[in-house]
Amino acid sequence: MATAILDRPKLLTREQAAEYLGCKPQTLAVWATTKRYKLRYIKVGRCVRYRIADLEAFLNARTVGAADPAK
Repeated sequence: MATAILDRPKLLTREQAAEYLGCKPQTLAVWATTKRYKLRYIKVGRCVRYRIADLEAFLNARTVGAADPAK
């Protein structure tokens, strides 16, 4: 059982996720409230948490430019 807990991906707080994305925590709160962007998050009671994989997917979906410099 202890190994399953250790294998689970770490969840970031709204403040940590905002730092990861380079924005303010209030910005993430507005996005969640207005549904402006489809950035997935987890709610446990009042707590909001973000998976790093979801933050990466969000960034990848907004990446602009050629994926391969040789093209």
